[in-house]
Amino acid sequence: MKKNAYKMKLTAREAECTTLRKLYDMATTAFPTRLMCEFVDGTQSYTYSSFRETCNRVSTRMSRYGISAGDKVAILSQNMPNWSIAFFAATAFGRVSIPILPDSSESEVTNILTHSETKAIFVSQRLLEKISPEVRERLTLIIDIETFEFIKKDEDDFRCDGWTKDPSPDDLACIIYTSGTTGNAKGVMLSHRNLCHNVVASMKAQPSKKSDRFLAILPLAHTYQMSISFLYPVFVGASTYYLPKPPTPSILLGAMKKVRPTTVLSVPLVIEKVYKSSVLPTINKSRVLSWMQKRMPWLLYWLIGRRLVKSFGGKVRFFGIGGAKLDPTVEAFLLKCRFPYAIGYGLTECAPLVSNAMVHKTRLGSIGVPAYKVEVKILTPDPATGEGEIICRGDNVMIGYYKDPARTKQAIDDDGWFHTNDIATIDKDNYLYIKGRLNNTIIGATGENIYPEEIEMVINDIDGVNESLVIEREGKLVALVKFDDNVLDWNQATEDKFFETLEARKKAVLDFVNKHVGKNSKVAEVDAMKDNFEKTATQKIRRFKYKNSHGDEPERKNEEKKD
Repeated sequence: MKKNAYKMKLTAREAECTTLRKLYDMATTAFPTRLMCEFVDGTQSYTYSSFRETCNRVSTRMSRYGISAGDKVAILSQNMPNWSIAFFAATAFGRVSIPILPDSSESEVTNILTHSETKAIFVSQRLLEKISPEVRERLTLIIDIETFEFIKKDEDDFRCDGWTKDPSPDDLACIIYTSGTTGNAKGVMLSHRNLCHNVVASMKAQPSKKSDRFLAILPLAHTYQMSISFLYPVFVGASTYYLPKPPTPSILLGAMKKVRPTTVLSVPLVIEKVYKSSVLPTINKSRVLSWMQKRMPWLLYWLIGRRLVKSFGGKVRFFGIGGAKLDPTVEAFLLKCRFPYAIGYGLTECAPLVSNAMVHKTRLGSIGVPAYKVEVKILTPDPATGEGEIICRGDNVMIGYYKDPARTKQAIDDDGWFHTNDIATIDKDNYLYIKGRLNNTIIGATGENIYPEEIEMVINDIDGVNESLVIEREGKLVALVKFDDNVLDWNQATEDKFFETLEARKKAVLDFVNKHVGKNSKVAEVDAMKDNFEKTATQKIRRFKYKNSHGDEPERKNEEKKD
């Protein structure tokens, strides 16, 4: 009876969750005494009741300076409980939030604040320097997000005439600027309906409850974290914990041990590093585990699976992976270990969910099935391969690109289908398999499609390789490779031994990859990278930065010629 009553309440809340204001009212009324969010060290903490009180107070202060419904309010800060206050103080009262990734450059911050016509900004002290003097002059309010004290306020604007409203589902809730991996910045307009649809879709995919503990390790300014690990736990009355410092391995493991989260959202890089730097070396160094791998693999995978869960706090039952493609070797291992991982696929323009494969329903290499009430299909699939562009339609699809109707028309057709620019196939059970990005596809000499992402997967599986990027140069495929620092010491870049090691490593990569890819995908050259690739918030390489790259290799000094 209790379970049925809970389901009935949940269904009623789903039907009512149409705007962020309604989500805000429902959660703060239903769960007043429960912990909503806090730093792992407890230094900043809110119950749902104190969260509401603070939001209302901050919103009222903004109104006194004329910041009204429809006005743009930016947030430039690392993750913290006060980020959620800033977001709801804007969106729940009809204003429009402009979340900005904390690692954005000063020029990117300037462009976003100018293009969006932002009037007020919540900013952390350590990021304040990214707001140029010219932009500061134009802003009405600059608010310290750590204290909610005003850093700048125009006394002439103290008019008490700012007004708020109860937003409607199709009202603009936030604009998220993304350059993705192409470098062409876009202001994605997301409505209240878009974000609330993702909340309900998350519930349908992975039911959570108020006793769940979410650990946030990705930037809140990214829709993946915002929708599924911030707004969704608010919907069910769960608690979210934030790291007071960047998520280094030691900080992250300490937080896992203390919080013992039930839910973690991550990108492939995190679990891939655990596998390559911890799991594999442990097996290879142990005679017992190596023997087990050959004679009793089921026992080995059971033991490793238990150890993995324990390393993440011991209570994790949902480890979401999205933002980029997961290494197939790592995924195969997770499957054998019965680790509770789930795969999702989405884009900022879809707020973000398009498809998902939940815990113990994943399939190797697949991004899952269409999300709740999202139509997905393959546009004009190739008769031979079944490959085509993923397009989708539903309440998850954005309003459009801010001040850019031409680009909006290119992305969303007259029937409401959003063109993702991702190439995939779909099987008889509706599971999708990403092949690559349309913009990244390289056309081979005989007209065939070459997906660099598939070649990179092979390269990244080589021992000693950190990551790679495959580009086209003068009609040939070239692999830019970042080797692990422990196999290539760049401090010795002027010594003969360094060049011998470098050439040997490059040849090993070339030989390996060309044995494991088709004839049309063979690499002609390997170049080494000294520095890590520049990445997006979800750890995808910004490909546009390396179109004409020749790596970072130093030139070998020519030997002096003898007369």
